[in-house]
Amino acid sequence: MKVLRTRALRGPNIWSQRTSIEATVLCSEFETNVYTISGFEAGLCKRFPQISLHQLNDPHEAITIAHVLESVTLELQLQAGCPINFSRTIHTPEANTYRVIVEYSEEKVGKLAFELAQSLFTTIVENTTFDLDDAVRRLRELNEDIRLGPSTYSIVQAAVARDIPFRRLTEGSLVQFGWGSKQRRIQASESDMTSAVAEAIVQDKELTKTLLHAAGIPVPQGRHVNNADDAWTAACEIGAPVVVKPLDSNQGKGVTMNLIDAEQVKAAYQIAAEFSEHVLVERYLPGYDFRMLVVGNKLVAAARRDPPQVIGDGVQSIRQLVDQINRDPMRGEGHVMSLTKIPLDEISLTYLGSQGLTAESIPKKGARVVLRSNANLSTGGTATDVTDDVHPELAERVVAVAKVVGLDICGIDIVCDNVALPMEAQDGGIIEINAAPGLRMHLQPSFGKGRAVGEAIIDNMFVRGDNARIPVVTVTGTNGKTTTARLIGNVFEKAKKRVGLACTDGMYINNQCIDTDDCSGPKSARNILFHPDVDAAVLETARGGMLREGLGFDRCDVAVVTNIGMGDHLGMGYINTAEELAIVKRVIVQNVTPKTGYAVLNAADPLVASMADHCPGSVIFFAQDAHHPILIKYRAQHKRVIYVENCCIVAAGEHGEYRIPLSEIPLTQNGSIYFQIENAMAAIGAGWAVGLDWLVIRAGVSSFVSDAQAAPGRFNLFNYRNATLIADYGHNPDAIQALVSAINNIPSKKRSVVISAAGDRRDEDIRQQTRILGDAFDEIVLYQDKCQRGRADGEVLALLREGLGSAKRTQKVSEVVGEDIAIEVALSNLEDGELCLILVDQVEQSLGQINNRIALG
Repeated sequence: MKVLRTRALRGPNIWSQRTSIEATVLCSEFETNVYTISGFEAGLCKRFPQISLHQLNDPHEAITIAHVLESVTLELQLQAGCPINFSRTIHTPEANTYRVIVEYSEEKVGKLAFELAQSLFTTIVENTTFDLDDAVRRLRELNEDIRLGPSTYSIVQAAVARDIPFRRLTEGSLVQFGWGSKQRRIQASESDMTSAVAEAIVQDKELTKTLLHAAGIPVPQGRHVNNADDAWTAACEIGAPVVVKPLDSNQGKGVTMNLIDAEQVKAAYQIAAEFSEHVLVERYLPGYDFRMLVVGNKLVAAARRDPPQVIGDGVQSIRQLVDQINRDPMRGEGHVMSLTKIPLDEISLTYLGSQGLTAESIPKKGARVVLRSNANLSTGGTATDVTDDVHPELAERVVAVAKVVGLDICGIDIVCDNVALPMEAQDGGIIEINAAPGLRMHLQPSFGKGRAVGEAIIDNMFVRGDNARIPVVTVTGTNGKTTTARLIGNVFEKAKKRVGLACTDGMYINNQCIDTDDCSGPKSARNILFHPDVDAAVLETARGGMLREGLGFDRCDVAVVTNIGMGDHLGMGYINTAEELAIVKRVIVQNVTPKTGYAVLNAADPLVASMADHCPGSVIFFAQDAHHPILIKYRAQHKRVIYVENCCIVAAGEHGEYRIPLSEIPLTQNGSIYFQIENAMAAIGAGWAVGLDWLVIRAGVSSFVSDAQAAPGRFNLFNYRNATLIADYGHNPDAIQALVSAINNIPSKKRSVVISAAGDRRDEDIRQQTRILGDAFDEIVLYQDKCQRGRADGEVLALLREGLGSAKRTQKVSEVVGEDIAIEVALSNLEDGELCLILVDQVEQSLGQINNRIALG
């Protein structure tokens, strides 16, 4: 078995809407049926008993190594606790070559599972051992290391429940919610509204106490100390018992409580000093430890925290009892699980010593042994929900605490006897305030009801009913994608929207170009949606990106498919027919927003029209022929259609019809350019689909001019020495045929054309381009481009010449090397009244050359 290629599909793709690993695998002949491999089934069963070949058995095809690879990769992730369930194996057109697709929840985990599955096969072949437990452990540890922690995950899930899109910005806890100008971000349980000043305040415990005391909020007396002796001096001033803690630590690190003598205080100082240069000594408040969570101006959860403890059985030592508790699957390292393992560290041993115990002591049966003075969950404590018991006055006080320090999301630690009473009615006080508070104790308390704190945080960040999405229109097809996308962007601009446009020509934010590369892929789509100055996104979506990585968004409001025709880029990526290309292109249609979204489809192209059956939203069909059967059927059902009638583009739907004269749409040259009429109809459909006013749509299409600035390389017209000069990026037979049809409406004494072809196209596609041109042009200049894309020198030119073998019109053929030289040859021979079509490849460079030549006259 040989793995030819591995990809991570990070968005909706041709296989599913799930993130997946896609691997292309070449099997040897004997690997196409695993039952014929001696000892394979027994070897697999021995190393991975959870995999059964009988479960994989398909009566219609043999089980290959690729199918087993799929199953093992999936099962390894399941064993590691990953929430996945999708996988497939597809036979490609090439002999013994398969695509293996397996879902992942974390990309690195999915890739490691795939590598481990390959290792498993190697051990079967070489008859060596495979450590399944170690493999699962590695996957589980990696998953726990990079997946979202429980606090952040709860907020993300609350966003998902409200249909708010999200994306992790790092492997940590930095997450973006929403798109464009509606986006918001969190870091763990901190929001982008959390003030850096407020965070700095609560990190300084002494300053926090000062501010709270000034606001009349009870806090324990205490002060900053410089050394162990000063700590004891402060304890004497305050009066025992006391607490010694670092000034700026968190999660209870370095905190020792209920200290009564000099030895204890000085030892506690040394522990605290390991976590901070600054140490506090303050009065110990008797009572229970409670955590209050305030979000916005509301107390949303409260929990009593109890310190880690064991109950003696008269047989096992304290260390053995702790080990027994730590074997609970609900306990893990750090904050990954709902409970944290109990550490037997220096603080615990010191606290046991204060009780006259050691880790090896054997408590009597039923005896309760507390292992440390503080009750943080991060040190093994437990939590009991008490939200419903909190007295209204106490709730008001903790909300006031959050306001004093300025935190929008605030964890407040209170010590008191009973939360059912006001703080002033008991000897309680605020002992600490936390930015980015842990949410585990409220989500999954050890006892009591879990609270929807993630939902509370999302509700505080986003107004109810707002899903934080901006309008997203995506455009695909064989030809016309870029022009249509640019035209839709212009329509949105007339609606006073700041537009983010990603297309073949580059990336534009509010008409400002920020990237000049081909930006029709998923990375560019994500970048547009990341940008804070974007109110509406228009995304050209090419086949290559969809195959390579999937979509750069979860769904779109409008999916526009201009055409499929004979297709383009066929023979690449196992896409060999126009029908297979249509399956790729329809991915955007399959991911239209259910119910409210629209697909805008070319009814005149059967492969595009058939995509309507795969749309979860509604459909707007367009075609120039008002009598097209699909349009007639839709009109009868009072559904939306767009067509041409009496020199107008007509949009007819449930509320009547609206007309825009072709004479008002410069792109169409008074209706003489057939393919531009289709592009205009598609753009009108997109504006209609998102609910723009018709006056706005009309202004958008009426103000768009297809010149070298607005749509470079898209039927750009020039006047050169009283001759008509056209520059276009057309590079497939459908595009060439459309250009010829348009040029037939432009009078000229003689026609010439400049053309090359991309070397990565099929031989027949290259020949077909000049077959079409040979019947429509008098002179043809063939040129060899710099990049032959895998072809030998002269190979593309030879194919272009073959296409001219039976030309009906062409009288003269020239051959040159270099696009710039070809353009110069054509322009030098151009005379008054003639027409020249230049099929540009290096668009910016060639248009610059043409403009310079025109300027010189």
